[in-house]
Amino acid sequence: MVFKSHMEQALSEARAAADRGEVPVGAVLIDPQGQVVATAGNRTREHCDPTAHAEILTIREACTAVGSERLAGYDLYVTLEPCAMCAAAIAAARIERVYYGASDPKSGGVAHGARVFSHPQAHHTPEVYDGIAEHEAERMLKDFFAAKR
Repeated sequence: MVFKSHMEQALSEARAAADRGEVPVGAVLIDPQGQVVATAGNRTREHCDPTAHAEILTIREACTAVGSERLAGYDLYVTLEPCAMCAAAIAAARIERVYYGASDPKSGGVAHGARVFSHPQAHHTPEVYDGIAEHEAERMLKDFFAAKR
């Protein structure tokens, strides 16, 4: 199978989140056949829910769509390094691969901070690929927060 990045769709979800006044993070979940199963952007403010991160919403939608709490063989594209909460959900769902854009030295949970996947308590350790469309994802976040100040 030829690799096809779905980061542009995740960036589109992040832009839509920014347009709603949410932190611009977007996620896309791909099934083992390469089809998009679920997409989301952050909705923490809209839902008044601190767990309504793009990754969590995407995982929930996909699990409902496939009728299982496990997403073995699925790939997640997200514009920002997942936080510890999202990384734990990714591990619990048994997602196969995670592709993310911008690193998050302050709140990341994969390469920074908690480094959830490196703990022996992690249910599952996905393959992780960082830096996918990193500059665009990072620029979107910086522009969003600069406009807030």
